[in-house]
Amino acid sequence: MTSQKLSRRTFVKTAAAGLPLACLAPGVFVNTARAAEKARNPNERLKIGSIGMRYQGSVIADKAQQYGDIVAIADVDREIAEKARKQFGGKATLFEDYREMLEKADIDVVTIGAPDHWHTKMLIDACRAGKDVYCEKPLTLTVDEGKIINKVVAETKAVVQVGTWQRSDHRFRQAVEMIKDGRIGDLKKVTVTLSKNKTGGPFKTEPVPSVLNWDLWQGQTPEVPYIKERCHYTFRWWYEYSGGQMTDWGAHHIDIAQWGAGMQETGPVDIEGTATFPNVENGYNVALDYHLKARYANGVILEVNDTGRTGVMFEGDEGRIFVNRGTIAGKPVEDLAKNPLPRESFNVYAHDNLSRPPRMGKLDAIVNHMGNFFDCIETRATPISSVQNQHRSVTVCHIGNISQRLGRKLTWDPQQEQFVGDAEANTWLKREQRAGYEIKDT
Repeated sequence: MTSQKLSRRTFVKTAAAGLPLACLAPGVFVNTARAAEKARNPNERLKIGSIGMRYQGSVIADKAQQYGDIVAIADVDREIAEKARKQFGGKATLFEDYREMLEKADIDVVTIGAPDHWHTKMLIDACRAGKDVYCEKPLTLTVDEGKIINKVVAETKAVVQVGTWQRSDHRFRQAVEMIKDGRIGDLKKVTVTLSKNKTGGPFKTEPVPSVLNWDLWQGQTPEVPYIKERCHYTFRWWYEYSGGQMTDWGAHHIDIAQWGAGMQETGPVDIEGTATFPNVENGYNVALDYHLKARYANGVILEVNDTGRTGVMFEGDEGRIFVNRGTIAGKPVEDLAKNPLPRESFNVYAHDNLSRPPRMGKLDAIVNHMGNFFDCIETRATPISSVQNQHRSVTVCHIGNISQRLGRKLTWDPQQEQFVGDAEANTWLKREQRAGYEIKDT
């Protein structure tokens, strides 16, 4: 597939309703009539708007530009925005507020590399503005955000790829295909090993840098004085903005665990987490040590540890497979030499493009992950990391964190997506949101 084949999405101008775009309140957008695609020059390239351009945001924008041009950039840090514009040719229009970009820029596709607490609102706003979206993981900050995302994506018919690129890494895909093919017999247990969370603090409050819109960076979260360790990469170690390693690496490895277990459209029926927590004022507040055990309706057990070799171990009654970002190992893997499982027979995902060579490792795997996204923009198929399966995967991360913070075992109803007989636990499925930054399902 080449970028020249791609059809641009049509944004239905509010003039059709008698309203100029400038009259829209921030974050209020009009749905695209995706079926009524306008004719265009076949050589016209897609126009991409990229939001959140510190490291990972620039990585995904770089992979996207094979298929289109980065014409707009939004970032609350002017220094980062200006650096990104230079990186991508020096012509992109800069915006501090992504909502203004969605309203004013002529774009077809949006990439989102902002901090976790912004993913849901940015994704929803972009879908409602008629854009197809590549959004970084973890998909959500809360379980209820994922429910809203699923509703909006279904309504808008947007193509959305979540940045859980391990699904496009040949090692992880091979492991999942081998399990489905019965190469380890009946799956009994999956062990996910993540890393320790960072510790630190107390940190000092400082004046807000002149290049940063700190109020906008905070978004839906409680307003607090500026501490540089709350911002940029280290936001991961504050529950206000993320979920520590449970949602950071867990969004990758627990997703592979669910995929391999055939549970990507559902979730566990009970979950028990244990953890210890720091008590440092103005310091990182995610768990110091943590463990998680969950049980699925089919009897498969999932365990999550924070000590050991990071990766995913699948154990069946006839063998086991270990996979991480550098290795796929186990006797069933060795047996592929005499009993191969060719890529052409892979079937856990319906829309493979076999013209793309198998890739392994983060930067190469993202090439195929982004390629799958643009394949699906062309065909309107469902991407390999859909909002449906990624909502289910990150839900396990969220309810695991909830169990750890409450300090007790919880019963989970994956159909109703709520805890059973525990009103207190259910209050943790959403969070209060600051006025002006609410995430709404209508």
